[in-house]
Amino acid sequence: MQVDPDTLYLSAPVNALVEGIFSATRTIGDIRRHGDLALGTFNQLDGEMVMVGGEVYQVSGTGAVRPVGDEECSPFAVATFFRELSQDRLRDGFDSMEGLLGGLESLLPSLNLMHAFQVEGHFELVRTRSVPRQENYRPLVEVTREQPVFERHDVSGVLAGFYTPAFMASLNVPGFHLHFLSDDRTFGGHLLQCSAPEVLVRVQVLRQLRMDLPVSLDYLTLDFSRDTAGDLAEAESERPSDGGKA
Repeated sequence: MQVDPDTLYLSAPVNALVEGIFSATRTIGDIRRHGDLALGTFNQLDGEMVMVGGEVYQVSGTGAVRPVGDEECSPFAVATFFRELSQDRLRDGFDSMEGLLGGLESLLPSLNLMHAFQVEGHFELVRTRSVPRQENYRPLVEVTREQPVFERHDVSGVLAGFYTPAFMASLNVPGFHLHFLSDDRTFGGHLLQCSAPEVLVRVQVLRQLRMDLPVSLDYLTLDFSRDTAGDLAEAESERPSDGGKA
């Protein structure tokens, strides 16, 4: 298999997911042909996807983690073949999501390029969320207002993620998008909050974009003229009510 170096792959534009298109025919096997590091979700928005080292896991709406086979389908995934360009240690640590993102941003050569990350270490706190299975056509922002939140202390694992420039907001989640997976593969999800005394950050610069467009009737007839930036920002963030455990 020929590998496209330093290429970001999108199985669909993220705006389709934001508008409630939660089903597609793109399989995990299809996505694996475009990367060994990936984030996304599954049909009917059934949990969070995280792929590390080519192995795909689902974090369900109950918080359960399980490996996923090639036959399952996804309405949205972002992937790359991870080949680090640099690695650095954030030796001063961080005590919040804002601290982590500030540390990551300091390692980027430019905010106008796409990047992939693996952040490895022992975390004092990790707070995540996952979304329970849904039906199509319910806007993503409504779904995530009811998201179950999970918390773990003193856990070793990896943050898999991407940075996307703001001008690509209709295609992929703008800014940083990170999912967590514990080393023992029992805990994970979309990252909301974390702290750690030190982490190792591996960074890859992505200079090319490849995207597939769905051909379903839902996608072909959807009006994409609405500005969904606010919905996506709310769906990706931690809200005050998310502070406890689910």
